[in-house]
Amino acid sequence: MKEVLINGVRIRPGQSVNIELPIAKLPTHTLIDLPIFIRSAKEEGPTVLVSGGIHGDEINGIFTAKRILEEIDAGLEILKGTLIIIPLVNIYGFLSNSRTFPDGRDLNRSFPGSNKGSLASRIAYILNEEIIPQIDYGIDFHTGGRMLSNEPQVRVDFKDKVALELAKAFGTNFVVNSKHIEKSFRKTAFNARKHLLVYEGGESMRLDHHAITEGIIGTKRLLHHLQMINSPQPSPHTLILKESEWTRGKASGIFFATVKLGESIKKGQLIANISDPYGQVIVPVKANTNGYVIGLNNNPVVNVGDALIHIGKE
Repeated sequence: MKEVLINGVRIRPGQSVNIELPIAKLPTHTLIDLPIFIRSAKEEGPTVLVSGGIHGDEINGIFTAKRILEEIDAGLEILKGTLIIIPLVNIYGFLSNSRTFPDGRDLNRSFPGSNKGSLASRIAYILNEEIIPQIDYGIDFHTGGRMLSNEPQVRVDFKDKVALELAKAFGTNFVVNSKHIEKSFRKTAFNARKHLLVYEGGESMRLDHHAITEGIIGTKRLLHHLQMINSPQPSPHTLILKESEWTRGKASGIFFATVKLGESIKKGQLIANISDPYGQVIVPVKANTNGYVIGLNNNPVVNVGDALIHIGKE
C-alpha cells in the first residue's frame, strides 16, 4: 500500500498524524509552522488533499477545510486511502488580513518555488516538494476578492478530463471552464500528473454560510465518489459552463446590481445601473450574453472599466 511521507514522517495505513512543518521565522524570530493533518485508512485507496488559505484573507476556505477536519475527527470514517488537510497554507497573509505575503507576492503565482527565493517562493517550494508528490487528487478552497462574491463553483480546465469528472462528482452549482494559470498550485500539480480542483465561493474576509456548506457537502460527494467515505449526499443540478466573461463598467459612479448570484440572465437584460451621487445621470448596464451570474462586485462605488458582474455561459 502507498505510504505518505511528509517532512521525514512516515504515515502508515490506519494512522492519524498531525505534523507541524517548520517553514520560516517572523522578524521577531518566532517560528512559523505549517500544520498538516493526515487521516489514513487501513485499506488502500487514493490520497486526497483538502487545502485552504493559499490567499490569507480567504477565510471561507480556511473555515471549510477546518470543518471537514472536525467532521472526520468527530467520527466520519475514512474507509480507504488517505486524506491530507491543510486548512491554512498562507499563515503570513492570515496574520495580516492580506491576500499576499509581506513582500506583496502571491503564493498562487509562485510555484514551483525555490528554496533560495522569496518567502512566497520558499513556501511554494515546500508544497511542491512535500505535498504534491504525495497526492492523487485535491480540492483547493478559495473565495472572491475584497468586495467580490462568487457563487459556489468549481473551476477546472476542461482539457483535464479526470479533473472534469471529479468536478462533476463534487457537484456544486456550477462547474466553470478555467484554463490552468502559469505558476499556480493547480498548474504545478497538473504538471506532476495530479488533479487539483479549485473551489470558489463567497468573498474574502467574510464567512459565507452558503458557500461553506456547499464546500463541505461537495467534498463529501467527492470522497464518497472515490469510495473513501460512506456518506452519500444529495446531488444538485450542476450546470457546466464552458466559458465566462466579466461585464465591465462603462461609467464611474454608484453601482446597483439588479440581479443576484446564481441567477439566469438573458442577452440585453438590464442587470445593473450606475448613477452619479446626485441622481442626475443613470447609466444602464445590460447583459452582453445569455448566462448565469457567477460573480458579483459588492462595491457600491465603481470606476469606468471595473469588473462588475461575472457571467458564465453554457
